[in-house]
Amino acid sequence: MDLAFTPEELAFREEIRTWVRANLPPDIAHKVHNAQRLTRDDMQRWAKILGKKGWLGYGWPKQFGGPGWNAVQKHLFEEECALAGAPRIVPFGPVMVAPVIMAFGNREQQERFLPGIASGEVWWSQGYSEPGAGSDLASLKTRAERVGDHYIVNGQKTWTTLGQYGDWIFCLVRTSTEGKPQTGISFLLIDMKSPGVTVRPIKLLDGEHEVNEVWFDNVKVPVENLIGEENKGWTYAKHLLSHERTNIADVNRAKRELERLKRIAKAEGVYDDLRFRDQIALLEVDIVALEMLVLRVLSAEKSGKQSLDIAGLLKIRGSEIQQRYTELMMLAAGPFSLPFIFEAMDAGWQGDFPGGVVANAPLAANYFNMRKTTIYGGSNEVQRNIVAQTVLG
Repeated sequence: MDLAFTPEELAFREEIRTWVRANLPPDIAHKVHNAQRLTRDDMQRWAKILGKKGWLGYGWPKQFGGPGWNAVQKHLFEEECALAGAPRIVPFGPVMVAPVIMAFGNREQQERFLPGIASGEVWWSQGYSEPGAGSDLASLKTRAERVGDHYIVNGQKTWTTLGQYGDWIFCLVRTSTEGKPQTGISFLLIDMKSPGVTVRPIKLLDGEHEVNEVWFDNVKVPVENLIGEENKGWTYAKHLLSHERTNIADVNRAKRELERLKRIAKAEGVYDDLRFRDQIALLEVDIVALEMLVLRVLSAEKSGKQSLDIAGLLKIRGSEIQQRYTELMMLAAGPFSLPFIFEAMDAGWQGDFPGGVVANAPLAANYFNMRKTTIYGGSNEVQRNIVAQTVLG
């Protein structure tokens, strides 16, 4: 296993770095570096810039319009985007549903849905969790009954991230109650403008409208929107969740936020506190360890070897690290972490540290928001069981 990058890979990194710096809007980068609120326009603007370059689907093979990069190149792209202050690519379209459509959809579905995802024009949402069906996803109850050439969908999804912006939503729905719960689930693509679809906001502790409830009341969905075979959706869902859990690890964002933590600690005068700096050092060691784990997986993929099925392990460590750096940021700023006034932040008034770093960014709000990371995408308790079974044996 060689974790050193080749000269060709280093040249690729420089190419990506140069392009991102030239094309990432400075106002968006400023918001990301200082944890200010990103609007739909901010996220969509960057997605369309990447789409025009052909890099929004950066993980896609060439046959579907992607760049055909290998695992190491994809990692370097993600790292350079994160360090430059680019918003995270909203994953539901290009990272999550697109691979499912490529692997299990038919040619008509691929030609119909993939171009809009690749360009950034179509915003996708995820319809998995339900009240009472989160980590135990197989107990979902949203029902799709076939009537002629349509399915009639009734039920509810919850915690739908950014669902208020969604054009389409991919859903797990129950099409059979026979046999094991997993065997009666299908994977359905639903136009969110369809009659009977209602999106209701869920307001979080920080006042943000990030997640939603989505209700389906006799929603008609054409049969041609079914991916793969009926009652085989659990197989497709597992394929998608491996992408989600690896994406949640997000080691590159952790590296960027580590530098932000150091800036805050220095500005607040706690960086000289040896005990606090010890905590920063411990966090940095964990981030480096997570990066080494990611690079081990990439090295195995590059050499053609079968990498360990450790998506769950990446998710566990990555989510815990995200919680830790938001906690340390809040502790560093003390009472200055509390102010969170949208109007003031949008107007540019939050006070500035020397060097132009926003001072009273929503550190406490970010701390509370990141409590979710060990729960979504499959709770860490469940992931530890999976790791014990699949990796440890």
